[in-house]
Amino acid sequence: MFEGVRSDAMNPLLVMGIIVMAAVLVLFICFMERAQRRVLIQYPKRQTARGQIQQERSHLPLKVNTSGVIPPIFASSLLLMPLTIVQFSGNRAAGESAWGDFVIAVTTYLQHGSPLYMFLYGAGIVFFCFFYTSVVFNPEETAENLKKYGGFIPGIRPGKRTEEYLDHVLTRVTVVGAAYLTLICLIPEFLIARMGIPFYLGGTSLLIVVNVTMDTVTQIQSHLIAHQYGDLIKKAKLKGGLGGSRR
Repeated sequence: MFEGVRSDAMNPLLVMGIIVMAAVLVLFICFMERAQRRVLIQYPKRQTARGQIQQERSHLPLKVNTSGVIPPIFASSLLLMPLTIVQFSGNRAAGESAWGDFVIAVTTYLQHGSPLYMFLYGAGIVFFCFFYTSVVFNPEETAENLKKYGGFIPGIRPGKRTEEYLDHVLTRVTVVGAAYLTLICLIPEFLIARMGIPFYLGGTSLLIVVNVTMDTVTQIQSHLIAHQYGDLIKKAKLKGGLGGSRR
């Protein structure tokens, strides 16, 4: 891309716009991967050791993108399957004109950037978003666990009504997550096909890199916090021991 700018093949403003757009995409992915819908959960009032009655509250987090990077991977794999079969049967296509025409048509319509490819790619991402979310999160099991431990959603009856409410909320959240994944994966395809950008900024690879980086940063932060608390505990024990010896 920078070589194209140096040789006056690309506009410098276009390159700056691409860099800004890539940065915005990364920030948008970070925001959406951390976004969640918190469902308020209440538990019955319990009496503490001091005789106080306390009502416990917690939240059930429902991630906007529950399925992660699985839908784009599955959708792209399914779209690559017909092209793989066609490539394996290339020798037969050379001898038969009808089969050769079919091979050319499949290769043309399912190539990267074609309207049919982008439509099927987006539809596959949406389908696998709902499919994988239904596999990962079971509203019926969650409602039964809440009922078992005495938890309930304010204004919603435990049991069947809680299951229906969780399913309704999860469906709305998954719609947003599916639209987000589709947008992230189709924008690079559109830029490559329509604008002729000389590098491949894949939506799936971008999602994987950002997710792995975020997980790594989170683990580093948790280790630092655990190490900090460990040092504080050691200092507290040391001061306690010195105080006891002085006494």
